Amino acid sequence: MNATTVSATDFKAKCLALIDEMNRTNLPVTITKRGKPVAILTPVPVPEAPKSLFGALAGSVYRYDDPFEPAIPIGDWEVMR
Repeated sequence: MNATTVSATDFKAKCLALIDEMNRTNLPVTITKRGKPVAILTPVPVPEAPKSLFGALAGSVYRYDDPFEPAIPIGDWEVMR
């Protein structure tokens, strides 16, 4: 498929229909004046829908058998004095 090319006069008369067509085909519309391109109308990219927070961290947590013991030996802790 190729981009649509219309004269400024046709664009003025059919603006809404051309915008609907552009959104449907996802192709830009080139607007010409006296045969020379003067503007390009392009569709706005649609952002991806945000992912759900539920399950976002699935598989990222490691198994830890004793949750009440420190993860590292106490001697390795850095303490502010």
